[in-house]
Amino acid sequence: MSQSVLQNGSNPTHRKFGMRDKLGYLFGDFGNDFFFMLAASFLMVFYTDVFHINAATVGGLFLVARLWDAVADVTWGRFIDTRKPGKHGKFKPWIFRMSFPLVVMGVLMFVKIPGMSHGFYLAYAYVTYILWGTLYSTVNIPYGSMASVITSDPVERTSLSTFRTLGANLAGLIINVLGPLILFVDNKADANRFMLGAIIFGILSLSCYMACYKLSTERIIAPVKEKQKGAMGKTMKGLVKNKPLIWILISSLTFMVCFMLIGAVNVYLFKDFFGNAKALSIVGLMQTLTVLIAMPMVRPLVAKFGKKELAAAGLLLSAVVYFILYFLPNLTAIQFIAVLTVAMFGYAFFNLVVWAFVTDVIDYHEYITGLREDGTVYSVYSFARKVGQAIAGGVGGVAIAAVGYDSTLDVQTEGALNGIHALATLVPAIIFVVIFLMLVFLYPLNKTRTLELAAELAKKRK
Repeated sequence: MSQSVLQNGSNPTHRKFGMRDKLGYLFGDFGNDFFFMLAASFLMVFYTDVFHINAATVGGLFLVARLWDAVADVTWGRFIDTRKPGKHGKFKPWIFRMSFPLVVMGVLMFVKIPGMSHGFYLAYAYVTYILWGTLYSTVNIPYGSMASVITSDPVERTSLSTFRTLGANLAGLIINVLGPLILFVDNKADANRFMLGAIIFGILSLSCYMACYKLSTERIIAPVKEKQKGAMGKTMKGLVKNKPLIWILISSLTFMVCFMLIGAVNVYLFKDFFGNAKALSIVGLMQTLTVLIAMPMVRPLVAKFGKKELAAAGLLLSAVVYFILYFLPNLTAIQFIAVLTVAMFGYAFFNLVVWAFVTDVIDYHEYITGLREDGTVYSVYSFARKVGQAIAGGVGGVAIAAVGYDSTLDVQTEGALNGIHALATLVPAIIFVVIFLMLVFLYPLNKTRTLELAAELAKKRK
């Protein structure tokens, strides 16, 4: 295969980059997020209200599992970078192989065996959730790494990032709109309905993975080099010197803490504070609509202003809106959602371009080290996101318990309800301000520098 590789690293036998690649990449995160969003939005309430595990204990489980997943990400990314590309590429085959056990384990997470002890349910939650997270790494790491080998063009990579986010939001739309209708009966979590939902979403997830495998094409093929002594040391030095990677890691970790916290707390906000769990369907619908509205705006805005600039502006808008919501505690559920939609529109821009940030920092790693290590760099990025998820899961569970939530009560105390409202509004506002400041003042790859980097790398590859 290496004989057919052009000087710039692309394979001349492949068709040109186009809509088929965008749709294929869309289906990858479509498949990922059927279970990722299901777990992010409803697994905590499944554990607290179906397994009757204390919320703080669930937070501990999420913390342990996500930290383990972070290690699994880096290990798996490093493993993939030691594999030679095959007939269908370096990353695609792993998506095909590992998606089947991943989906099966995802379904098992939401199975309740009747009549078992509290200890059994806790152990079952630990085992199934940690195994699912490990298998998720074996699919998500090659999927995320694949973007940097589908195309080397910065604008085309922005399109891939946009379509990836669209895929995630389409899954989120289905989960957040249909989820509450399927999973809850009379405003209460139902064990049989959760299992039914997991089976339905599992079938959809697997179908999407197969579409991703079929439609995507890997074009950029790094020449196979002899294994050198000290290669790992060179990699680590490059990662430490990669300032864009460090700050997008920190920014993304912080964003994941906020996004996961919002997802977990919103269930309790609408179920208990507003007394209307099914209103979550409207939130899910509006979240997807904001992405669909923002999506056609991304490419021209990035071309004019740059990814960094667009993402920062969107986060600032979200922060302002969440502050407003905090100071309006007497809104109805529908009024709250109407204002919240503006905040979701703001952070949609960050979500739409974040994966293009990742391909940029992978290029920067190659620029400073001479090593093309897509899997390793992406897995380090994924490591940060998993740490963010761990923090959010741990903090979310502890915070819900700390404000006084009690799953045995039909109506929560006023203090608990006010605490839930603050968690859902004030905390996201503060976090979005912090991320905005990091992007503006610390992340170095603005529009001009990104274009220069692409040109300099093209020269180096020749």
